[in-house]
Amino acid sequence: MKKEKCKKKQSKMIIEPDGNLAMNLVRVTEAAAISAARFMGTGDKEGGDGAAVDAMRKFLKTVDMRGVVVIGEGEKDEAPMLFNGESVGTGHGAEIDIAVDPVEGTNLLAQGRPNSIAVIGAAERGSMWNPGNSFYMNKLVVERKARHVIDIRLSPEENLKRIAEALNRPISDLTVFVLQKDRHKELVNSIRKVGARITMHTDGDVMGALMAAIPGTGVDVLMGIGGTPEGVIAACAVKALNGGMQGMRTPLLKEEINQLKIDKIDLNEVLTLDTLVNSDNAFFAATGITEGSFLEGVRFDNDGGVTTHSVVIRSKTGSMRYIKGIHQLEKSILV
Repeated sequence: MKKEKCKKKQSKMIIEPDGNLAMNLVRVTEAAAISAARFMGTGDKEGGDGAAVDAMRKFLKTVDMRGVVVIGEGEKDEAPMLFNGESVGTGHGAEIDIAVDPVEGTNLLAQGRPNSIAVIGAAERGSMWNPGNSFYMNKLVVERKARHVIDIRLSPEENLKRIAEALNRPISDLTVFVLQKDRHKELVNSIRKVGARITMHTDGDVMGALMAAIPGTGVDVLMGIGGTPEGVIAACAVKALNGGMQGMRTPLLKEEINQLKIDKIDLNEVLTLDTLVNSDNAFFAATGITEGSFLEGVRFDNDGGVTTHSVVIRSKTGSMRYIKGIHQLEKSILV
């Protein structure tokens, strides 16, 4: 009887993340974006990233949660702040896995190019996949209507045919987001061969995944190899949008290949959306830093204020909110 009572007490203490967390997360990305935006076009990508990390970490301290960074800036010895395993939050509230990229597209920010964003993902404790020694993965992302037809083990041509049929559109109307990398020469040729359109980007496949999962953004599919940690962050957004996503580890670095062999990792394993984020209560927030086709960049106004443009999504409710923030910095704790 005592054991049963104890179990009941423990179950009552479990706190689920709620809508308040979603709004707090977007305030975290706003803080990071505002701090990073000062470095737009300066050529200083480390300075911009460092400013965003500092702001994000400062504001995370104020959020009521018991958070642990699963995807951060690196291991503790390599990243003094927002490292993998770092505890964040006030220590009160729900237990949360956190994935962050204070500046997705540090080169974009440093060079003053479009689509640099500050992003954060969150889900219930223990639900986020840990990439371990895997640094790169092949990714395939689509919107809800095509989520059941994709299979990353098939050719790009076959997947595009399936996606076009699911969306009831000709392949020639599909637009595929691809990172402009040498490793994607064959992928680009395959997409062109089947007749789909391509939008090439030097960086930023979290943004690409987000756009592919939201109907009407001008991007229908994301294909290609990008960072594995970014894949987990993207999965939070795709999960929240009820989209479709699959991945496969695709090691590119010699040390990565050797370590995955030592770890006896099956490179043929398909990483499903539920593998990457095994929770139905996932959150995602992003704020534009530089101007983009999806999110506006940070704008410094004549009266000393700052305007931000963000999106915040929650899977449990299916809600997606676009937020235009107008901040008076002398009254704000964002910076």
